Amino acid sequence: MKFFDLPVVPHTAADLVRMPVYRANRFPVDDGPAPWLDRPDAAELIAHHLQEGSITEDEALLCHQWLRDGYVICEGFYDEDLLDRTWAAYEQAIADGSVTPPCEPMFEGDKLPGRVSNPHFLVPAVDRMLFEPRMGRLVSLFLGVKAAPFQTIIGHKSSQQLAHSDSIHMTTYPQGYLAANWIAFEDIHPDSGPLVYYPGSHRLPYVLSDDLGIPVEMGYGGYHRIYEPAIQKLIAEHALRPKIYMPKKGDVLLWHANLLHGGSALNGSAHPSRKALVCHFFAEGCTCYHDLTGTLSHSQVGRDLYTYPTDGSRGPARARVHLAGRTANLLQRAHAVWRKDGTGVLASKTLKYLKKRLG
Repeated sequence: MKFFDLPVVPHTAADLVRMPVYRANRFPVDDGPAPWLDRPDAAELIAHHLQEGSITEDEALLCHQWLRDGYVICEGFYDEDLLDRTWAAYEQAIADGSVTPPCEPMFEGDKLPGRVSNPHFLVPAVDRMLFEPRMGRLVSLFLGVKAAPFQTIIGHKSSQQLAHSDSIHMTTYPQGYLAANWIAFEDIHPDSGPLVYYPGSHRLPYVLSDDLGIPVEMGYGGYHRIYEPAIQKLIAEHALRPKIYMPKKGDVLLWHANLLHGGSALNGSAHPSRKALVCHFFAEGCTCYHDLTGTLSHSQVGRDLYTYPTDGSRGPARARVHLAGRTANLLQRAHAVWRKDGTGVLASKTLKYLKKRLG
């Protein structure tokens, strides 16, 4: 057993039952432990584990890059046949109505569907990508504890998101036990709105909701109006220089919980396709929550949302809450409204929907 095969054990336990809202400042003072590659003596720890044989020389090099830059690129990590089969399964799920992507045209005549959150609950092939063992080992290595696959986002085209740190959306106690990857399902064209990221930005202080005075009830309205401008200001103040990720099919980029990144703008309409899957990982043993909304994650409260059997049986093996495909699609649409317009608009639209359904 490796040192990174064990869960994280917080130095101070959090009493989740007594918290009215789950935000960073409601937890005990975070005295760690910090992820091993975030510690002041990380370079010495890498050398120690290399010397004792718990990591290889190649893994040590990757750890040093993670420590320095906050990201790692693995070229040709995924087999093209695997990617083709996975994408075909996703397209089939769209065709048979198991998945309903939002309509998010970026220009007149744009017929590509929008992004879908958590397609692994609906498409087994995507779930297998999330739980791919080699990737799980790599994420565990960077976190220094056992990785817990958590969330996916799949899309045919650029998100065009402004720069952000994932930790305002997917937060952990102790802090920093999150990592993500971006898997290219095709060669990415420079005009398609490629991923943009800021090397070294992971070393900046975390910027969370209460740091900026974003109240819980503002939801994603506060994210767009307050958080995004604050991050743009931070980038300018520190003169951070962006890099554009131009992968080939099968390449994957992994990044640190606090690395600033986003989706660049589409350049014209000739090359809109940018097929990719993003996977997010927490660590076993940490508390997983969403700082922006002040809520615990579905995994933290024991809710798995699979709509198909995951162990060969007739019912979902991991599911305490079994959602039919239609219900899951309704949740996806509700989530999209909430992210765009906030809690008030979502509540209003929900009431209209219920009145229509109930007569």
